[in-house]
Amino acid sequence: MNLHDEIVQMGQRAVRAARSLARLSARRKNSILEAMADELEARRAEIHAANARDMQAGRAAGLSEALLDRLELTEKRLDDMIHGIRNVVALKDPVGSRMSRWLRPNGLEILKVRVPIGVIAIIYESRPNVTADATALCLKTGNAVILRGGKEALHSNLAIAEALQAGGEKKGLPPDAVQIVSTTEHAAVRELCALEGKVDLIIPRGGEALIRAVTDWARVPVIKHYKGVCHVFVDEYADIQMALKICENAKCQRPGVCNAMETLLVHEKVAADFLPRIAEICAARGVELRGDPATRAIVPSMKPADEQDWFAEYLDLILAVRIVPDVAAAVEHINFYGSHHSDAIVTSSEKNARTFTREVDSATVYVNASTRFTDGGEFGMGAEIGISTDKLHARGPMGLEELTTYKYIINGKGQIRE
Repeated sequence: MNLHDEIVQMGQRAVRAARSLARLSARRKNSILEAMADELEARRAEIHAANARDMQAGRAAGLSEALLDRLELTEKRLDDMIHGIRNVVALKDPVGSRMSRWLRPNGLEILKVRVPIGVIAIIYESRPNVTADATALCLKTGNAVILRGGKEALHSNLAIAEALQAGGEKKGLPPDAVQIVSTTEHAAVRELCALEGKVDLIIPRGGEALIRAVTDWARVPVIKHYKGVCHVFVDEYADIQMALKICENAKCQRPGVCNAMETLLVHEKVAADFLPRIAEICAARGVELRGDPATRAIVPSMKPADEQDWFAEYLDLILAVRIVPDVAAAVEHINFYGSHHSDAIVTSSEKNARTFTREVDSATVYVNASTRFTDGGEFGMGAEIGISTDKLHARGPMGLEELTTYKYIINGKGQIRE
């Protein structure tokens, strides 16, 4: 069978599976998910062995430290994967919930009710945990899922998917509700993107090149997990100790992820005090600083920043730094250079905080907190299927509700339209 026919048949099987899933009760879905978590626990050794193969191949291929970090499944990350599924079990099933209800003068009752989307394709790179997170969220919301991970995580993804399928089958998971594309051919992505009438939604997670390719090829709706050019603005009214702590965490705690700070903006009135102190912290943490002329006048050891640095998602221990005159200038910089992902202000001024949160056009906007909290688990969603930088139909971390659509149910008593 050629690749085209193989992917088409996967889509056809997924459509049938989605219809079966839509009939399952919340209790039945939870039972399936619990069995999946148990199977991951039982297959720890196999999953770690598969991940070790991927890590070895990744190092041999010269993958960056950021990509290797995303690829590695530590004991804690496997624990988090298992706990993430169980956290999803504990969440309320949104399917069938009433969003609104109203009566018309003619007596018609109109209900707006959440329903599954249908078949969702997840195309992702590096992170094996996406295999489990996406599966759990899709199944809880009654959606069939087709997974296509990157070649760098092939063995890890296959091991995790096999565990999920085996566990789910023990509790009645419909056949083909969870499918994974095992080929590493790039053509498979193009074929998935063309499954009009079989795939209802595509969610790409990965680098800019992947997301642009999926968007260009897609003949079905796409929600983009785009790059994270995240900012922290240290206002003139900032608590400096708080700002130092937030900035260190946002940049250094895990620099290779999309919610890490990439650009630091500092108010000119606190720059002389703040910049040498954050530069000292960054030097100790191995962070390379790239600054504008005003910044480098205060910290001469910084490398000069060019225009592309303000657009850059480094995913590494590199930080662009700029001095700005006020909150309006910070907002203007973020809206022009940012990616509408996660941006923060550190300030004790309620007025400046309101201005920042109202005018920064990003999916998540923080006051006095690190951007590293942009995550479905940290938001109490149990897990996430991605962080949307689009505005329709979902924005920010995507959990259960974001994987549903709705229908109208109209109850009448024989009414006809005159």
